[in-house]
Amino acid sequence: MDDSTKAGGFAYLFEKFPSFSQTFCFREVAEMRRQGIKCPVYSVREPTGEPPQDFPEGLKEAITYLPACFHEWTGSVRHRRKTLQCTIPKMVKRWGDEIEKRRIHEALWLAEDFQRRGIRHVHAHFAGLAARTAYWLHDLHGVAYSFTAHANDVFCDEPKHRLETMVAGAKVITTETEYSRKFLQDLFPKYADKVYRTYNGIDISRFIPGTEKSNPPVIISVGRYIEKKGFADLISACAQLKDLSFVCQVVGRGPLEEELKNQAAAMGVGDKVQITGPRTESEIIEILSRASLFVLPCVKSCDGGSDNLPTVIMEAMAMALPVISTPIAGVPEMVIEGQTGYLVPEHNPDALAQSMREILSNPARADQFGKGGRALAEDRFDIARTVQTLRDVLEQHEAFRPRSRSILSSLWS
Repeated sequence: MDDSTKAGGFAYLFEKFPSFSQTFCFREVAEMRRQGIKCPVYSVREPTGEPPQDFPEGLKEAITYLPACFHEWTGSVRHRRKTLQCTIPKMVKRWGDEIEKRRIHEALWLAEDFQRRGIRHVHAHFAGLAARTAYWLHDLHGVAYSFTAHANDVFCDEPKHRLETMVAGAKVITTETEYSRKFLQDLFPKYADKVYRTYNGIDISRFIPGTEKSNPPVIISVGRYIEKKGFADLISACAQLKDLSFVCQVVGRGPLEEELKNQAAAMGVGDKVQITGPRTESEIIEILSRASLFVLPCVKSCDGGSDNLPTVIMEAMAMALPVISTPIAGVPEMVIEGQTGYLVPEHNPDALAQSMREILSNPARADQFGKGGRALAEDRFDIARTVQTLRDVLEQHEAFRPRSRSILSSLWS
């Protein structure tokens, strides 16, 4: 019995898997498999140049990577060529151009592999490349699809007309916060009943709050070095706390790395603010265990993008750290003002510095916020619970129901 049979004809489809910046994806797949859904995983692209990461044991064997080039494969069989030729005009009519025609090649390739493995429902993450491929897979061969919408993929990246076609074709859409659920329902009221909130989760058991804290205190932040993380505001806030003894470690990687280092030096806090580069999940957990405060001052970027449910905030909460962030998108569903930390206005280093000073100067309040965050993480973001919620939604829409061979074969007739 192969994995697709055990999963009832269900598979995952990603643009790139596993990805350093999307650890929540492989955590979800690993937990889904742990709960008995031994689903195969398809990835359109193979990751290259990724930092080391803690990859769940046994998951790599479940991944199938699509070919890098399809021209010879598509051109070698008449019905593939004919389908491609007939579908490109449909793509131009619906999406305005044929820039995405590779999605048709991918859909054709997946259709044949899905037929062989008995897969009838595919779930993608992000309303992006993988979801677009799933859309054409459904259009050409009737394979049902669903996708999880996250943040910029629906806030700003995907053109509304194209996103609407994907929403219309999907059997169900999940999204990671109440904020983004309402955003999609307001954007596409006709399809509001398709949209469900299912939080991302973490394996709480991996996060054991530390008892030995660093001296001087460590302020920790984690994320890609890009505008929407608000690291420039964090450095500016640190510059207002020169009278305090602390170290601020900003873990990640990205295009703004040198700019952030230069800002810290120019503001006279090059000795206090460390732009460390990437770390594995285990290394980040170790840093969190010694830290006294987690700060992620998220902002809306100039293109309208923002974070929605930053995984790193969950991890900090699970480590019983007080958290300071901003009331952007779904962040207030994690950071409860006055209970698990503070929410300060975006682009306000003064307010950020004041809240940081208050927590660093008040160990009792820091401990209270940390305990509140740990309790909320256990209740809301434990991955066993979040994946079960996702499973319930998918099962409600028959994603795991095997289809008989005769009916399955008719999809490709």
